[in-house]
Amino acid sequence: MSKRWPDNRVCALLGIEHPIIQGGMIHNSGADLAAAVSNAGGLGLLGSGGMRPDELRLEVRRARSLTDKPFGVNLPLLYSHAPENLQVALEEGVRILFTSAGSPRKVIGPLKEAGCVSVHVVAHPDLARKCEAAGCDAVVCEGFEAGGHNGREELTTMVLTPQCVGAVRIPVLTAGGIATGAQMAAALALGAEGVQIGSRFAATVEGAGHPDFKRAVVEAGPADTQLVLKPHVPVRLLRNAFRDRIMRMEAAGATAEELAAELGTGRARRGMHDGDLTEGELEIGQVAGLIDDILPVADLMPRLLAEYDEAVSRL
Repeated sequence: MSKRWPDNRVCALLGIEHPIIQGGMIHNSGADLAAAVSNAGGLGLLGSGGMRPDELRLEVRRARSLTDKPFGVNLPLLYSHAPENLQVALEEGVRILFTSAGSPRKVIGPLKEAGCVSVHVVAHPDLARKCEAAGCDAVVCEGFEAGGHNGREELTTMVLTPQCVGAVRIPVLTAGGIATGAQMAAALALGAEGVQIGSRFAATVEGAGHPDFKRAVVEAGPADTQLVLKPHVPVRLLRNAFRDRIMRMEAAGATAEELAAELGTGRARRGMHDGDLTEGELEIGQVAGLIDDILPVADLMPRLLAEYDEAVSRL
């Protein structure tokens, strides 16, 4: 057990050295990133939301060829192909599943039958309680600052974390607005036993996003993201022509159906994977304003740990 965090339940549950989980971000979290984070002592996650079942199978096998450490799959339950992706993950021997965007009750049975660790992402303490009652092993409480799909309640990480910690007995991880070791120290001070980091890992050499998308993240200012599409599916996006058009439609009273039609299909791939910075969907967190470089994971992880140690010693 690490001297930094002795008796840490997240490390014990996941079989990792550091309680740092790399978020399973659509079009950003492939095998290269997941394996690099796992090799550095954290837990890498494959982001299956943008993968068809055959793609996910290949990514799982590639990740296993790149690391002998634990890694997992993030399974957003809102996608129609989620059941097939779950089956692929189980067939390929993945035994750590982070689920989101839906009820874990849909999948907890097969996960427990297979002996999996089940972690669900929540945006409200009541949902954390429901996850514990359903049999989840841990929860990730994700604040309003986070990139990608968010809860509608707009609870921030600083407020949400202690409420979730007080609501359940299972381990709580914190996500949303974490890109430095000092922010990790803050999350643990609030009672979390680990962190899930997305945006900071998106802006790494191993991140699967388009190089132009990564550069846009580095160039983003403190207020360049906004949560939009709340009547449809809430998502935090970086400023561009598409996002500004959506915001104008919302201000004019557009319906959920009109917003969904404007969003269309494949826009996230168009933005983050293909690098269309004008009309693509650019999912990233508020913390992009703190990210000013693109590093290999092997350099980033030691920096996070050093920043954590420095913050704790300063306090």
